Amino acid sequence: MKTKMTFRSISSRKVTQRFAFSLLILATTIAVAPVIYIVIYMVLNGSGVISIDFLTQPPSQAGKAGGIFPAIVGSFYLMLGTLIFALPVGVLAGIYLSEYARDNWLTRLINMAILNLAGVPSIVFGLFGLGLFVMTFKFGMSLLAASLTLACQALAMTITTSREAILAVPKEYLEGSLAVGVTRWQTIRHIILPQAMPGIITGAILAMSRAAGETAPILVVGAAFIVPGLPSSPFDQFMALPYHLYTAAAHVPGMPKTIMWGIALVLLVVVLSFNLLAIFIRLRFRQRRTV
Repeated sequence: MKTKMTFRSISSRKVTQRFAFSLLILATTIAVAPVIYIVIYMVLNGSGVISIDFLTQPPSQAGKAGGIFPAIVGSFYLMLGTLIFALPVGVLAGIYLSEYARDNWLTRLINMAILNLAGVPSIVFGLFGLGLFVMTFKFGMSLLAASLTLACQALAMTITTSREAILAVPKEYLEGSLAVGVTRWQTIRHIILPQAMPGIITGAILAMSRAAGETAPILVVGAAFIVPGLPSSPFDQFMALPYHLYTAAAHVPGMPKTIMWGIALVLLVVVLSFNLLAIFIRLRFRQRRTV
């Protein structure tokens, strides 16, 4: 009797395990299938327009001919400016919140505010940048104003990833260093930060890739559909891939669909490249740790 009950119990667990496994596969397929379909559709419809001229020439005929080189360069400048402004502030804030700030109601409130900052709609950051950087600081509709606006949006991710990466470092490192007379800042600089660097860099690169795909914030602070040349200073207007795609798709009558899908494909490649770079950097740092 006990043998039959044991056999039934084992059989029931196997059925439950198979059902749970099948459910997980189904959920994964539902999540991945639309992404794969979109990527394949984009490649099939946009790869035909990709060429050296398309990637190296400026647009002409209201974007219906020519290329998207100024938009690629403008997106690169925008991501670089976002990194320059957001990374130092984010890392320093993460260090303070994780190593110096006391665990009280004010610190918990600040951490909650940072987490909520990540959920603020991007157009709100655009209006904030318009009011502060364009009108108040008189930066005008410029690359500088757009970079600062996107840096404000990226702060939530850079602070959170920096803080979590620092907290993930074993406390024994800090305690052992302090025990031998090393100051707290020297410990953070020479021991904690090198250990937390993979997470910090990954968060910064992901913030840059998100900035590369934003349209709403730069819409009101400096992006233009067509600019005569490349920006020569931070106070010039600029072109960017997401805004160029939005305008070409929504406001240019008779725009060939192949050009629209080509712009989308280039933007997708740029964003995926930064995501892959983040993965590569994380793996390299992990390999160095194990050596």
